Amino acid sequence: MHGPPSTVHPLGGVFGSSVDPRLAIPKPTAAPTSHEMVRLIPCLAFLLAPASPLAVGLAKKWIGRVAAGPLEISSLGCGTWSWGNKLLWDYSPEQDDEIYEAYVAVRDGGVTVFDTADSYGTFELNGRAEMLLGQFERRYQEERESAGGGGPFDLVGSIIGGSMGEGGNAQQVATKLAPYPWRITRGSLVSAARSSLDRLDQDKIAIAQLHWSTQNYQPFQERALWEGIADVYDEGLCEAVGVSNYGPVQLGRFAERMRERDVPLAIAQVQYSLLTAKNDEIIQACDEAGCRLVSYSPLCLGLLTCKYDLDNLPRQGNPRRQLFKELLPGARPLLDTLKDVARDSNRTPTQVAINWAMCKGTVPNTWVQGPEAGEGEPRCGGLQTELWSGG
Repeated sequence: MHGPPSTVHPLGGVFGSSVDPRLAIPKPTAAPTSHEMVRLIPCLAFLLAPASPLAVGLAKKWIGRVAAGPLEISSLGCGTWSWGNKLLWDYSPEQDDEIYEAYVAVRDGGVTVFDTADSYGTFELNGRAEMLLGQFERRYQEERESAGGGGPFDLVGSIIGGSMGEGGNAQQVATKLAPYPWRITRGSLVSAARSSLDRLDQDKIAIAQLHWSTQNYQPFQERALWEGIADVYDEGLCEAVGVSNYGPVQLGRFAERMRERDVPLAIAQVQYSLLTAKNDEIIQACDEAGCRLVSYSPLCLGLLTCKYDLDNLPRQGNPRRQLFKELLPGARPLLDTLKDVARDSNRTPTQVAINWAMCKGTVPNTWVQGPEAGEGEPRCGGLQTELWSGG
């Protein structure tokens, strides 16, 4: 499932198998055929302020769609960890309008799948990410309707054939339900899903996920969680299920139980980037389970943007500051190579790192927010898709 039909270059096109050995990033061998055009994969440029005229240039761009179990999802996802997170991402409610403008650019660019969680949002803002997703989508649909429909964007193309068709641009929320210590019954997880739906103001979640496994510290809770997430599906509260932060062995066990319950498994997500490439075993596990791997933190919390060094770190008090201090010395050869590949390709390190994750067959989750957004890119206000058109 996860091996793309051909590999992807940072330029954004679909190419043959001639590989740049520095990062296993292919070099172009030929322009894509018309058949390959439907498999175009986007690159990111998280350098757009909300009012940037570049956002208008997203019109008539194509974004791929991929299989995720029984579902089709966009080949690029949008994570919402930063929405409501004061500690790590310096969120404040005053940023909401700016985040919404970014949301519009992402939606208009073809992204449909949004990863969130009932635990996202710090302290009194717990659950805010889900609430904002619901508010943003309602506002987005109202504005589209008042503007006369679909707007200037022609969203077509699918990695598994056909066009997006009716409803192909519908928002798909993939929310993660936290296995809090008090959620020890299957019914407690169903209640959690209903609470998420209330915050989202929706009738059904696209993908209901378990946020992490309790096997290593509270194993008796694990089976109740598995039965509970299956009950969420059986009660019609989601279209499919998924897991986050599961290893290959536990994913296999979970997939087997979902098959026994006749519950469709869509995705499994782990932290996956150029700095965590040893997680390749999870891709094989996803293939065996019949689900799609979603890669979160594909820029390693901003480190792979190549914007940080020991003299330029996140602010004092931000947990990323100490993390980057520890990682930067050992990561320097990789970051230098990443910058070289980006320069040779006339692209940014961000674009190369995201496309690397796509080359691995994953769906990267990226972020949009206000200042210090996009995993370290300043003033992320949107998404720019750069596609190889054969011209």
